[in-house]
Amino acid sequence: PGDGTGTQELTLEAIFADNLLQEETVSSIRWMNDGRYYTVQESEDTAYYQHILRYDITTGELVDTLVNGRRLVPPGEPETPALAYDNYELSPQEDKVLFATELEPIYRRSSQAYYYIYDLASGDFRPLAEGGKQSYPTFSPDGSKVAFVRDNNLYYVTLADGTLTPVTQDGKRNELIHGSTDWVYEEEFSFVKAFYWSPAGDRLAFISFDESEVEEYNMQMWGELYPQDERFKYPKAGEANSVVSVSVYNLEQQTTTKIDIGTETDRYVPRVQWTVDNNTLSIVRMNRLQNQLSILHADVTTGASNVVLTEESDTYVDINYNDDLTYLNGGERFVHTSERDGYKHIYLYTMEGELVRQVTQGSWEVSELVGIDEERSLVYYLSTEVSPLERQLYSISLEGKKKKRLSEESGTHRVEFSPSYQYYVDRCSSLEHPLIVNLYEAPSAQLIRTLEDNQALQEEVAQYAWATREAITVPVSDSVALNGYLIKPHDFDSTKLYPLLMYVYGGPGSQLVVNQWPGDREAWFHVLAKEGYVVACVDNRGTGGRGRDFSHITYGQLGKYEVQDQITSAKYLSARPYIDADRVGIWGWSYGGYMASLALFLGGDAFSTGIAVAPVTSWRFYDTVYTERYLQTPQLNAKGYDEYSPLTHADKLRGNFLLIHGTGDDNVHFQNAVTLQNSLIAANKQFDSFYYPNRSHSIRGGNTRLHLFSLMTDYIKANL
Repeated sequence: PGDGTGTQELTLEAIFADNLLQEETVSSIRWMNDGRYYTVQESEDTAYYQHILRYDITTGELVDTLVNGRRLVPPGEPETPALAYDNYELSPQEDKVLFATELEPIYRRSSQAYYYIYDLASGDFRPLAEGGKQSYPTFSPDGSKVAFVRDNNLYYVTLADGTLTPVTQDGKRNELIHGSTDWVYEEEFSFVKAFYWSPAGDRLAFISFDESEVEEYNMQMWGELYPQDERFKYPKAGEANSVVSVSVYNLEQQTTTKIDIGTETDRYVPRVQWTVDNNTLSIVRMNRLQNQLSILHADVTTGASNVVLTEESDTYVDINYNDDLTYLNGGERFVHTSERDGYKHIYLYTMEGELVRQVTQGSWEVSELVGIDEERSLVYYLSTEVSPLERQLYSISLEGKKKKRLSEESGTHRVEFSPSYQYYVDRCSSLEHPLIVNLYEAPSAQLIRTLEDNQALQEEVAQYAWATREAITVPVSDSVALNGYLIKPHDFDSTKLYPLLMYVYGGPGSQLVVNQWPGDREAWFHVLAKEGYVVACVDNRGTGGRGRDFSHITYGQLGKYEVQDQITSAKYLSARPYIDADRVGIWGWSYGGYMASLALFLGGDAFSTGIAVAPVTSWRFYDTVYTERYLQTPQLNAKGYDEYSPLTHADKLRGNFLLIHGTGDDNVHFQNAVTLQNSLIAANKQFDSFYYPNRSHSIRGGNTRLHLFSLMTDYIKANL
């Protein structure tokens, strides 16, 4: 972040209390239909009245006030102040606004809130529906209706008269869910809204989850007098999953048609969407081991379906790398991404699933298909072609020709196009500069204006004394070298001996070593460097950005190659004359906590200290979708679950070990920490542990982060 010449002392308080490295950003641009104007939510300086303003994207000038927040007073309550809302959404016709208030998070992506609907022309303002909070309200394509989920059932409201129509009525907590996902789909398939309006708005497709056979996880939340039990369905590896079905509700006929997705019930439906045909629904189906992915096209009038494309793998088909299914408006072709040639690339198919062509190719990955401008026959995507450490924007024709790099700045780019593909917003950061948000014209990539440059942040962080960060590579075989970085004290002296702390995550497809603005954790490393530590981070085999073979090598044996690589890296770095080989530590969070525990237990000749935050300690405790993707089930691969479990190797602990966990972790359960503690006690191994009451997997809230990193800093200074 700086050149090391600043004089102000970097502190934990500056990082975790004052949010020193927090970048200013431009929230997701709420494009209007014409692609030139966008809306933002802004509050008055002297009051909490929140207005929606319309701006010209090309000039940044205010055009008008779309919604005056002072007018948002619920009907029949003249003494009630105007609504304070958390979020809003315009209808497809941009004549109505949906407001969310009292938004209540549930898990990582799920939430519920009270919603209000506002008619811009008439000024009519009223609750969307009575009867409690709703989740994921979504306008129909013609803007006349809004569908939502409440109490595990799917409903829609007809806005003209406020009529509420139930699509399902038998939903029940911890038994049957309609229109939203269960816990494991939310966490591992990254979506919660599981209903979909047809293009004509006359049908609602939805997914149902029968989780009656899924075991409950019981998590105590500590209160003032008696703890409260929170019970939710959590399928651990090898155990029963929800039985998932897909249905389509016909609004006019008020009938529901169940879609045929095959006779096998022990499988996944991670994606559903409509094609451009109002009668054809697209369904992605995967087997439980996730080594087969099929795209089905279903006739919603009969429920019949047929498989148009199947992809199989000797390891797994990662939905995160095959999540760009896009149907072209002509209704005759679709685009899909695949790792079939060893790297994620873009492919074009007919609606019957016949391959037209591979659009991109090369020994690099398409990290994201950003969009398709069909009028110009252009595909926009982000890729690792320049370097696995960067994400750059390219365009290419659907014919696979005229490839062009559009982004110029080195670093990590995230891109969002206007609906018309006339403009795009590029968010780019690098190790040298914080987030820069620029507006460009497409397809020329001509800069129109800068929306945010974070110059003030750049100047502020330059006042601090930052350590020196350098890129490194670590050879682990004749053909493989790992990417990493090293942070040294800014007054580094090569004739002195320094303790080394390694930071690891290491999970499948992840990356820590990238060219982007550092976050709080890396800033913490600079505090440690000030205290006389060298900090290293190395992305082991199994991580992302370098192709299928590099990532999939860990299949069936999580922990084996990853830990080997971390031990090898520690020894490689310890051989440097300025590293004290007797004082090498490792720490990580979540998968990184698993890695830190296992590396300390198996690599006692390399590491003397370890800190594990919220670690998985046995993959038998983790969920079906994630774990079985990489290990199969425990019934099929017991060795893969146990051979590299920290529980198996707890008796090998020789150094200092600190185990940290939140008791309210719904993801990596506190059970992991408790069981590892029991294994260490049984082996008569002394260790340290700390728990954070009611904190989730992220261990945050109030000054929790400052407390956590202060705790770890003190432990490192005392033991490494």
